[in-house]
Amino acid sequence: MATSDVVKDPAEKGNLKLIILIAVAVLLAIGLSVGATWYFVSSPKSEAAPVVDANIKLPAIYEPMAPAFVVNYNANGRQRYMQVSMTLQARDLNDLNALKVHMPVIRNNLVMLFSGQTFDDLATPVGQEILRQKATAAVQEVAQKELGKVVVDQVLFTNFVLQ
Repeated sequence: MATSDVVKDPAEKGNLKLIILIAVAVLLAIGLSVGATWYFVSSPKSEAAPVVDANIKLPAIYEPMAPAFVVNYNANGRQRYMQVSMTLQARDLNDLNALKVHMPVIRNNLVMLFSGQTFDDLATPVGQEILRQKATAAVQEVAQKELGKVVVDQVLFTNFVLQ
């Protein structure tokens, strides 16, 4: 009998089965991982509205408010007046169009705001900026009350005359 005809040791057969079993388990785990990844990546998304990144700013939309506001003041015994043209800056056209319905309330609130100022305060750039910020807050307040959202980013003074 030749040495090559000798039957292999039973311990070697057990090691070979163990190696094959481990290799099959590893291949099965890899296959399941790839399959699960492919399923979750390629599964159809829900038909819900697309998610908009909150960090992306939509382009500005400008809506002029016509006619210009004219307010009379009595300063040091002289009759004075202020004329201011304004434009609303917003980001959503639909919201801005919905706000236009409430323009009479907005104009009323702005006239009341403007007439409550003193001429001397408005004669300074700081006073004009404070008035612009108050006008923005007045418009945003109406939008929040009527539409449930701010809508207008800011009010811009496009013409400001004191005389």
